[in-house]
Amino acid sequence: MDNNYPRITLHKGKEISLQRHHPWIFSGAIATKDHLQDGDWVEVYSHKKEYLATGYYAGGSIAVRVVSFKQRPIDATFWEEQIKKAYNYRIKLNLLNENTNAFRLFFGEGDGVPGLIIDYYDGHVVIQAHSWGVFREMDNIAQALKQVLGTNLKSIYNKSAESLSKHHGQEVQNGFLYGDGSEIIVKEHGHQFYVDFVKGQKTGFFIDQRENRNLLAQYAKGKQVLNTFCYTGGFSVYAASAGAALMHSVDSSQAAIDLCNKNMALNGIQNQESFAVDTFEFLKEKKNAYDLIVLDPPAFAKSRDSKHKAIIGYKNLNSLAIKNIKSDGILFTFSCSGVIDKYLFYNTITAAAIEAKRNIRILHYLSQPADHPVSPFFPEGEYLKGMVLWVE
Repeated sequence: MDNNYPRITLHKGKEISLQRHHPWIFSGAIATKDHLQDGDWVEVYSHKKEYLATGYYAGGSIAVRVVSFKQRPIDATFWEEQIKKAYNYRIKLNLLNENTNAFRLFFGEGDGVPGLIIDYYDGHVVIQAHSWGVFREMDNIAQALKQVLGTNLKSIYNKSAESLSKHHGQEVQNGFLYGDGSEIIVKEHGHQFYVDFVKGQKTGFFIDQRENRNLLAQYAKGKQVLNTFCYTGGFSVYAASAGAALMHSVDSSQAAIDLCNKNMALNGIQNQESFAVDTFEFLKEKKNAYDLIVLDPPAFAKSRDSKHKAIIGYKNLNSLAIKNIKSDGILFTFSCSGVIDKYLFYNTITAAAIEAKRNIRILHYLSQPADHPVSPFFPEGEYLKGMVLWVE
């Protein structure tokens, strides 16, 4: 089969990772290549001229991201097949039901297309392209979503400007590709949340913490609870609804706190207070004030260059919380930094406990839910890691 795609040939021995279905090809693995532009579809061959994979080219250290290990055209049929497979997987997991109607419909490498994120909010779909190769296929992706979702589809919103910014002098704009709407109400385990996918962070809601929020509810009854970096109050709603004696929510953004308060009111919650302040400063003044603390900060490390600085940040934050939580307190702590693996995170938490001079026990190891699937061929996809700690 000849798709007339430009070709890339690898150095001898560099085909092994592709044979193990790892979807990244680094620039140093390339022996020869045709003239290529960012986003071009390419076919990858071994030094023996054997076909290995098809993907899109990018001019960085990760030169090719693979979307198929079978020789085929990347056309409208391909996109419909990929999105249908991803959607059916979520439906079979019962992620769309009478109590929950928000989930990640497509998760990059975990669903076979690096750089493509699609979130589903009660029929409203938000797409984020994290690469030019995916962005160039936006029309095909939107058409595939219409075919797969049918009458369940209410709108499609392209929110790729944050991840792509300007590209080759072209301004990337966010906007509706189909339908309209902005601030909507979704359900998650029976709780209701406003989601503003136009103005909000990322796609509007942190779906990846759904099961961890549900676990928190099991520990919250009668507790004095602090939710830091609360954003729109996901953990706060679960804890308060489960019967927390006191619920405090903290975020440095006043807009996030306003939406947190709206979500509390939406769920009929009154015994709560929210504070638009810095978490570090807030925690310093709260010795023995809380039985249960949630630490869910934004990614402290977005690149390997900031890794060491991030580790210091996580250690300081957790040390402060461990030091100040009540005796026999429970700490839910997370990192969503992809460049910090779970072993390094766990070691950082251990260092924090040593610094705080308190004994801890691990109650749970936490990760991302099934709609953020991790492929064994791509373990780097496990970006969310967390622990639930008992602090003596």
